Amino acid sequence: MTGAAPMNTPASILIIRLSAIGDVILASALIPLLRSAFPKARLVWLTDETNAELLRHNPRLDQVLVWPRRRWRDYLRAGHYWRCCQEVAELVGELRRQRFAWAIDIQGLLKSGIWARLSGAPVRIGLGSREGSQWLMTRVISRRVSSPLIGKEYRKLAGELGLAFETYAMDIAIPPRTADVAASRLRSAGIEAPPIVLAPFTTRPQKHWFDERWAELARALLKRGPVLLLGGPGERERANAIAAAAPGLSNLSGATSLLEAAAIIRTSRLLVGVDTGLTHLGIAMGAPTLALFGSTRPYLDTGTPRARILYHPLPCSPCRRKPVCGTDYTCMKLHDVDGVLAAAGQLLETTP
Repeated sequence: MTGAAPMNTPASILIIRLSAIGDVILASALIPLLRSAFPKARLVWLTDETNAELLRHNPRLDQVLVWPRRRWRDYLRAGHYWRCCQEVAELVGELRRQRFAWAIDIQGLLKSGIWARLSGAPVRIGLGSREGSQWLMTRVISRRVSSPLIGKEYRKLAGELGLAFETYAMDIAIPPRTADVAASRLRSAGIEAPPIVLAPFTTRPQKHWFDERWAELARALLKRGPVLLLGGPGERERANAIAAAAPGLSNLSGATSLLEAAAIIRTSRLLVGVDTGLTHLGIAMGAPTLALFGSTRPYLDTGTPRARILYHPLPCSPCRRKPVCGTDYTCMKLHDVDGVLAAAGQLLETTP
């Protein structure tokens, strides 16, 4: 359903973005906008366990509720149906107890729309709702917007809701203890100066650059100071191979939490990455950031001179999940090491 923007001032708002890491980071800019517009409202975010750490310490959120997707999946696989049902009922009960006035589903999928409906909120606003979730909303705002700006769909949502904003600032809070742990991890890796961070890993192979090029880039950047590889536990094998081909490259892939990685990135001289959560974190943390896009281009204008996009469009770009080149990944091959190194050098020289 569609309709006019709700005019009442909500006493409580539920934001729903269950996944993925990068999208949660980009959407976090809505937190200060909603808090500024509704300073007395209770502001709660529902997300899955992977992303909760990124939001839990934000002073502008009153609470982060966790959708324990993996645990429930394990219950079902083990035949613990009753336990799963109990926990589902507990989460629904918690949502109902809070009597949300608005539920804003910024994911727009059936799995997120169901939680908006189960919350009992009388006003349910969906961003680009599909898969049937549109029928669970009281208002749907189209996700389509022609803009090169980072977070364009969330900027549009903010405008449709009447939220005044002059800047688009992602809002990831790092507590002092996490910053201390991150600094300790750097010292343990022998890194005393602010490092250059590489973020090569993401979920889709068509978004990847090539490991041999990452190694060549690392060898060149090591002449400028310490270089650090960051990634998740699932990327250790690839990270080890890249590190082995670039002696002197420090490898902390799988060795930090997501928030610790954010704290490391905040202190970095430069981050070079593909379309992945850590690259978006680079921009969110204010680090000089160089993003290599190909099959996807979530934005072309970062909104800051401290971040730059390298993107070589082809007639098939962006193909997203359906590459027509098979596994050749032609668009990513257009990022040669010399070009990436030149752009990285410019950022290093022009950003304080």
